[in-house]
Amino acid sequence: MILGIDEVGRGPWAGPLVVGAVVLGGASIDGLTDSKKLSKKKRDALDVLIREQASGYGLGWVHADELDEVGLAEALRIATIRAVEQVKAKYTEIIIDGTINFLKETSKGQYVTTLPKADLLIPSVSAASIIAKVARDNYMALQDTTYPGYGFTSHVGYGTASHRAAIEKIGVTPLHRLSFAPLVKYKPVIASSIKTTKQVGDEAETIATQYLMAQGHDILQRNWKTKFCEIDIVSLKDQMFYFTEVKYRRNAIQGGGLDAITKKKQQQMTFAAEFYMSKHGLVDTEMCLAALAVTGTPPIVETFLQLS
Repeated sequence: MILGIDEVGRGPWAGPLVVGAVVLGGASIDGLTDSKKLSKKKRDALDVLIREQASGYGLGWVHADELDEVGLAEALRIATIRAVEQVKAKYTEIIIDGTINFLKETSKGQYVTTLPKADLLIPSVSAASIIAKVARDNYMALQDTTYPGYGFTSHVGYGTASHRAAIEKIGVTPLHRLSFAPLVKYKPVIASSIKTTKQVGDEAETIATQYLMAQGHDILQRNWKTKFCEIDIVSLKDQMFYFTEVKYRRNAIQGGGLDAITKKKQQQMTFAAEFYMSKHGLVDTEMCLAALAVTGTPPIVETFLQLS
């Protein structure tokens, strides 16, 4: 009657930390091992069996914002306690994968044994590893709909080359762990309670970029600047180049963001778009000027208007 505990999501740049806790009881399930050594198909099949046959199981979640606030070590402790609290089955021993007893300061701490590589050696720990991995992977796959363009389904938040490139192009999301060293430079944009005008503008442009990608645009440039002009977002859709000006208003009282797109502003946008096309050797191609109004706190897209 062992309660096995293991975590997934310690290292990713984005997404939650998840701890699994499983009491197999009398269940005997073939193929249990470290979840990282199993194919997705095999993990998914075992996940179903574990949930059906185990005496009890639980999952403890700590999302990125909370993890940034308390730190990784404390997040591991919190997630472990949350997972264990969900397990109602009886058990006589607790085994945690690794070397740290995250239950040390609780009433259950005295029953804990820590064991490196326990997910390879102890079936209930393997089971905990599997249900936590499947739950987290499924959660990250769902985020592709909310935050298109990052490829969360494939890398599930780890700092792959494609993930890094997406962050550089689009920016960060609420899923990203801004306390992690590679992302600290983005922290003021999302996390500061008192934001500068530039920070607010950057956040609005990130929302606008995500909106365009959800509409099928391929983002080519963001904040393209020369000494003569600048363009907020350059995108391509159906062989049409879009040059989008993003306007943000904190609330409706300030007037619609598109009110700022005057005739003079449109002339400036036209010059910038034509200059971009010339600089990139784009001839005989169609282009469209567009404006995107973002409003509110947190910002949301209010209007997308094609100007020409």
